[in-house]
Amino acid sequence: MEETRYQLLQLRPTQRASWIGYAIAYHLLKDYDMALKLLEEFRQTQQVPPNKIDYEYSELILYQNQVMREADLFQESLEHIETYEKQICDKLLVEEIKGEMLLKLGRLKEASEVFKNLIDRNAENWCYYEGLEKALQLSSSLGPSLPHGTLEERLQIYEEISKQHPRAISPRRLPLNLAPGEKFRELMDKFLRVNFSKGCPPLFTTLKSLYYNTEKISIIQELVTNYETSLKTCDFFSPYENGEKEPPTTLLWVQYFLAQHFDKLGQYSLALDYINAAIASTPTLIELFYMKAKIYKHMGNLKEAAKWMAEAQSLDTADRFINSKCAKYMLRANMIKEAEEMCSKFTREGTSAMENLNEMQCMWFQTECISAYQRLGRYGDALKKCHEIERHFFEITDDQFDFHTYCMRKMTLRAYVDLLRLEDILRRHAFYFKAARSAIEIYLKLYDNPLTNESKQQEINSENLSAKELKKMLSKQRRAQKKAKLEEERKHAERERQQKNQKKKRDEEEEEASGLKEELIPEKLERIENPLEEAIKFLIPLKNLVADNIDTHLLAFELYFRKGKFLLMLQSVKRAFAINSNHPWLHECLIKFSKSVSNHSNLPDIVSKVLSQEMQKIFVNKDLQSFNEDFLKHNATSLQHLLSGAKMMYFLDKSRQEKAIAIATRLDETIKDKNVKTLLKVSEALLDGSFGNCNSQYEEYRAACHSLLPFTSAFLPGAHEADGPGVALNHTADSDVLANEI
Repeated sequence: MEETRYQLLQLRPTQRASWIGYAIAYHLLKDYDMALKLLEEFRQTQQVPPNKIDYEYSELILYQNQVMREADLFQESLEHIETYEKQICDKLLVEEIKGEMLLKLGRLKEASEVFKNLIDRNAENWCYYEGLEKALQLSSSLGPSLPHGTLEERLQIYEEISKQHPRAISPRRLPLNLAPGEKFRELMDKFLRVNFSKGCPPLFTTLKSLYYNTEKISIIQELVTNYETSLKTCDFFSPYENGEKEPPTTLLWVQYFLAQHFDKLGQYSLALDYINAAIASTPTLIELFYMKAKIYKHMGNLKEAAKWMAEAQSLDTADRFINSKCAKYMLRANMIKEAEEMCSKFTREGTSAMENLNEMQCMWFQTECISAYQRLGRYGDALKKCHEIERHFFEITDDQFDFHTYCMRKMTLRAYVDLLRLEDILRRHAFYFKAARSAIEIYLKLYDNPLTNESKQQEINSENLSAKELKKMLSKQRRAQKKAKLEEERKHAERERQQKNQKKKRDEEEEEASGLKEELIPEKLERIENPLEEAIKFLIPLKNLVADNIDTHLLAFELYFRKGKFLLMLQSVKRAFAINSNHPWLHECLIKFSKSVSNHSNLPDIVSKVLSQEMQKIFVNKDLQSFNEDFLKHNATSLQHLLSGAKMMYFLDKSRQEKAIAIATRLDETIKDKNVKTLLKVSEALLDGSFGNCNSQYEEYRAACHSLLPFTSAFLPGAHEADGPGVALNHTADSDVLANEI
């Protein structure tokens, strides 16, 4: 980069972009001294009078200062910002830099004045309060050895600021993080009353970060339940009060808060009672139906959740946010067609919503579509969406080339450096990770069970079915295939029509660009010849950019396991082991890896030596059975860990099926993670062959889960027989039934 910029400078030494580009190259290479020299030389050539405010010159000075701060030149940065303060347009940033540098230099009194002035400008910025506390040398966290005086000082500061800014929320909210016991009760009581009286829908969101502390949770619950009881009887927060009565809306917001509170605590029946009471009093408030949908989602009944979110959407059809939320809930319930129709209310006319959302790079919709298609077993459609997201990220990278000259010409240098740094980690984004993970999982499934061998797969699946069940299954498959074929033909015809219309509208340049892209056809994508090679294309960016996520390395292991690459398998498990040595999926990978190594006796000597040395560090001379037993013993209260350990028990010894299933299906009081997600994982394992044939045990487990989580649709009686295992396992619902109900 530095060499390229030097050559450009030699070619065009009179252009300022050449000098700026050369300086930025040194900055990004962390040669701060050279970057600062170049920037200062260039600054001196700029003919800007001292009293004149010039935007481009202002940006140059701020960029210079950014380089100084990154080089830890705090004194120089402070002097620099004070020298050129009058010529900088962004006055707020000047004050923030001063505060930060004064703190770094230990000039605390001056720093405290700066942060007080900043709070006067914006009393809602939490960072300013943090800076003020540091400047006043107050403890930044409440610990057991904290002197009482220090806490009092901190609370006193917030009280003074609150008096100066009576409408500001932050100086009343932040002390709630600090105060314990009775002081917390007093402050929380004041805070809640004000917000309930004026009707503040995001109140629970504001307080949600306090829910790590059980004492504070119980105080909040006691206060708010008392409010509700009192408001019902006498329209006051407390029966001992006099004065002006609270309006009826206060009780509504109290019930709304209690619904959110008990939903957060996992007490869903209570949460439903409160939200239903609120809806009965005010059946036109969108937030209430939104919350009801959210409660059903947390229960695991996505069918009902989508129904209530559609009800919320019907109250305001012009609200894009609630429209998007409704579409998202429908996709979670596998109602893809209905979600597309919901989005079509805000997409361009004359084209399908799916195509228009792809053009707009609406990746939240596409990632949810991927998950829905994956749950339904429509792997081709899921892969199409994965590749579309991959193309979006390529286009984002490609589109940035326009900015390389523009930013240096317009002197937006700080934003330009941020852009370059974003480009380096672009595929670290959550949308790309979700799409890549799904693509890898699907390609691994297609490698294990290629779709070309459908008849063989049916034979395997039909071994355990009676003649009547087999006939019913085959008939259902034929109907589904016929329906899917007709639907695909209709879609193909619609696609062709849309493409013809779009070609007329596009200019020559767009046609050339689109001509370079190969059309993504689901049938071809799911019948690809080399699925593992395609999976590696998605894996490489994750290995480079998301190496701190254990799933990256475990997916890599699964891929290399199928390719038989032992050293790469070892690399993957070692990296995963360094992140979390007690991860349940890693435990499965380790045992499969060790078994695979022992089954391959013809490995090269050097490879065998490396493998044995590294495996010894992990297994500590234990055999696989003992290693698995220790894992089960150390994680006796975690259902996720017990499931992985039980799977491996059956994997190592098929005769221990009953013992393994008994471990995986434990639901006693000692188990901590009896949530919908984990219980569904166990259900999936009972049905996918991880424990062999165990239909009767599955039915017993389903009944036990149903009594534990009566609202979860996947555990309702007959859910597995009616909708098939894929539906039961993935919180799914019958789209037609749900559409009729809505």
